[in-house]
Amino acid sequence: MTQSEFLKLVMPFKDKVFRLAKRLLVSREEAEDATQEVLLKLWRNKSQIENYKNVEAFSMTMTKNFCLDKLKSKQSQNLKIVHSNYQDHNVALQKQIELNDSLQWVAKIIEDLPEQQKMVVQLRDIEQYDFDEIAKMLGMNPTAVRVALSRARKFIREKLTNTHNYGIK
Repeated sequence: MTQSEFLKLVMPFKDKVFRLAKRLLVSREEAEDATQEVLLKLWRNKSQIENYKNVEAFSMTMTKNFCLDKLKSKQSQNLKIVHSNYQDHNVALQKQIELNDSLQWVAKIIEDLPEQQKMVVQLRDIEQYDFDEIAKMLGMNPTAVRVALSRARKFIREKLTNTHNYGIK
C-alpha cells in the first residue's frame, strides 16, 4: 500500500477519530496525540489493513481502546478530567434571590419617578425603543427624552445604592 492510497483511505475518517478521542480524553492536546498514535499504528500495519472489512470501524475501536488505556494508566493522573466546554448556566439560589430582590427594588423606585420619566424609562430601557420613536410617542424633543432618561437613571441609581449600602428605603 502506497502513502497516497493510505491517505485516501484514512483521511475521510481522521476527524471522527479525533472527535472520539476528544470526547473520551477531554484535553485537546491528548486527543491530538491519541489520533496521531492511532494513525501511526495503522500506517505501521498498512500491509494488514486490507484484511479488515471496515477500516473506519477498526480505527474507531483502536481509538476507544487507546483512550481508555490512557485514562487507566498512571499518566491519567496528569490529565484534567473536566469538560472544557461545560458551563453551568444555573444561577445559585442565593444569587437568584438577590437578583429578584434587586428587581423588586428597581420596580418600586421606578414607581416613585415623575410620570414623564417613568414612561421614558419604560419605553427606552424595558421596551428598547429608539430616542426618536419615544420623542414621537410622547410628543417631546429627542434631547428632552435623553435628559429625562438621564435624570431617571440617576435617581434610580442613587436610590438603589442607598438601599444596598445603607438599608435606606
